Amino acid sequence: MLETTLRYLHFLSILTIAATVCSEYLLIKPVLTRKEISRLSRIDAVYGLAALVLLGAGLTLWFGGISKPTFYYSKNWIFHLKVGLFALVGILSIYPTVFFIKQRKGDAAETIAIPSKLIWMIRLELILLLIIPLLATLMARGIGL
Repeated sequence: MLETTLRYLHFLSILTIAATVCSEYLLIKPVLTRKEISRLSRIDAVYGLAALVLLGAGLTLWFGGISKPTFYYSKNWIFHLKVGLFALVGILSIYPTVFFIKQRKGDAAETIAIPSKLIWMIRLELILLLIIPLLATLMARGIGL
């Protein structure tokens, strides 16, 4: 039952991360009001929470001996690529998170120019997130061992 719960949390977290990054991408514009930035900040907080749940469930499945043996994942180069891409997405998300937190305070109607670099980082996060399920599919087929 523990394995099922962890896998379910892992899967729900993946869906939540995908939904929040898609939401950020759809809501981001070159100029936003502080109210809109505050909304993006709340979405980003859900993204961060989902990433932590994903990380916790994933690490427990990997090292906890609950599912497949640890070496099944540890010896698979595709798994390491998948984890590396997830880490890169997390690193890329730091800049937008800090920007949203800093810019959400103040007059709600005030407009703020959004750096184009921030918009491109969200796009890159989305592209990298599209690659991760392909890697998971390859792993499930035993490729990379």
